[in-house]
Amino acid sequence: MTIKTVETEKEGLKRAFMLTIPAEDIEARLDQEVKRIAPQVRMPGFRPGKVPANLIRKMHGEALHQDALNSAVQDGIQQLLEEQKVRPAVQPEVQLDQKYEPGKDAELTVRVEALPDVPAPNIDNLKLERLTVDPDEKAVDEQLKQLASSTKKWTDAPKNRAAENGDQVVIDFVGKVDGKEFEGGSGQDMPVELGSGGLIPGFEEQLVGAKVGDSREVKVTFPADYPVDNLKGKPASFAVTVKAVKTAGENKIDDDFAKSLGMQGLDQLKQVLRDQQAQELNGLTRTHMKRQLLDQLAERHDFPVPDSMVEAEYQNILNQLRHEASHEADPQAALKEIESDAPEYRRIAERRVRLGLLLSEIGAANNVQVSEQEMNRLIIQAASQYQGKDRETFIRYVQQEPMAAAQLRAPLYEDKVVDVLFDKAEITDRKATREELEADLESEEGHVHGPGCGHDHAHAEKPKKGKKAAAKAESKPEPEEPAKGPVAKKSGKPAPAKPLKEAAGAKAAEAKPAAKKAPAKKAPKKG
Repeated sequence: MTIKTVETEKEGLKRAFMLTIPAEDIEARLDQEVKRIAPQVRMPGFRPGKVPANLIRKMHGEALHQDALNSAVQDGIQQLLEEQKVRPAVQPEVQLDQKYEPGKDAELTVRVEALPDVPAPNIDNLKLERLTVDPDEKAVDEQLKQLASSTKKWTDAPKNRAAENGDQVVIDFVGKVDGKEFEGGSGQDMPVELGSGGLIPGFEEQLVGAKVGDSREVKVTFPADYPVDNLKGKPASFAVTVKAVKTAGENKIDDDFAKSLGMQGLDQLKQVLRDQQAQELNGLTRTHMKRQLLDQLAERHDFPVPDSMVEAEYQNILNQLRHEASHEADPQAALKEIESDAPEYRRIAERRVRLGLLLSEIGAANNVQVSEQEMNRLIIQAASQYQGKDRETFIRYVQQEPMAAAQLRAPLYEDKVVDVLFDKAEITDRKATREELEADLESEEGHVHGPGCGHDHAHAEKPKKGKKAAAKAESKPEPEEPAKGPVAKKSGKPAPAKPLKEAAGAKAAEAKPAAKKAPAKKAPKKG
């Protein structure tokens, strides 16, 4: 393919070109399109596959010309990028000259932001501290108590005893909105623990004092963020019949209790809890080491990054924070705080993009691969949240859309690169308590590390935790994750249908008087 290119703009990583595709190339592709569909064209008076090319052009010319033009444009852009040695950070912007007519050369304006030439990574003399924490038997005992408390044994209350907070009532109910029953608004034999907060505000409170056989009208208002659109913010009334009142008995922590949970005995249950605790502590230790590693990489490397990638990551951060703010006691105040911290979040976005590009470069230099078997396992794992045809649709989507596959691959690829760097680093071990490990992780949340930050990451006193809008303290703080770089750009294709488990969750909420909405995921950490 012969194309003519003229560079019209070069500013930093941003480039612009005038691309000219000869008319004869488009015409040749049009001939190929005609030959391609000729065997399938049917026309009265002609045998199958014998319709003349000029008649095919007359019948399908406009559509075939569009296909030929699109093909020429795609190949032309690919040739342009290869000749100019440009690796696009995002999909190039392409604009066809409005004066273009069939039979003429096609002139295009192509704007692209290139990936930077990442300098040779400086990964020598990395020094990391590994905080190791031994499993705590007291924590195991506490988990056992929580298990016993959460798996309450309910027994019928004495006859004519009124229900109290902490009791369980078993109810039949019929709900109405605007005087009419609504789908999913009725149920039978539903257990409700009073005071648990499992239903929308006001429902459980109106059942306190009820006795077996009582009928009550419960009036509530569906929350504004209720997952069923036609019920959001609507007042509703429920005709409730109390069929049983039960009290909670204490579980004795013994072999019988362990067997009720599917274990062979108490010793096995304790060992399972120890193993879970050890796995969680290992995760915290890895998170702590990864944060140190990312800090050192960020401090050692400074190179320009594509504005488009930074903006995409910045908007991703803001969207997560705004979603979190919507669940705060004062959403408007939380949003205002987010806006005031916007420059900090943009710096975080830039750091993440730079780290993502850097880790991609390190992975390529060290021949890091995600095998086909590992990729298939990732697809199956991700598809498990779907059901039936939606699962098949998702699998086909990932298999056919490279960017979707890259999104799944990126976290595992990054973990493999981190493991390579751990192997190269000098690691010293230090015993610590869980509290010390978590405190050390949380203390890093208020600072964006990078070149010239003036922070001795390994030894300086840690800054205090950042503002509330940035993140809430969690029992398992996560490191600031790098953006996934060019391997994780979003596709322009529509996403598959929502997972059925979300829909199932909404239906479950309909089937009850109104279960509370699940809490949102935590916002990303600041730094």
